[in-house]
Amino acid sequence: MEHPLNRVRQERSNADVRRARTELRRAAEGTENLMPYILDAVSAYATLGEVCDTLRDVFGEYEGRFAF
Repeated sequence: MEHPLNRVRQERSNADVRRARTELRRAAEGTENLMPYILDAVSAYATLGEVCDTLRDVFGEYEGRFAF
């Protein structure tokens, strides 16, 4: 049985997803409100992982410190 995520990736416009992720990256590198860009990416059927990867590329990943 095919995973539903694979079906979404096959049926979406990858060009629209690339465009939305590029715009999200550009906004994240500046000072704009990211929510409209995130919504645009999701509307283009970018996955949560793709959106998070885009933001992680710009902001990095939080590494908490443990203090005992």
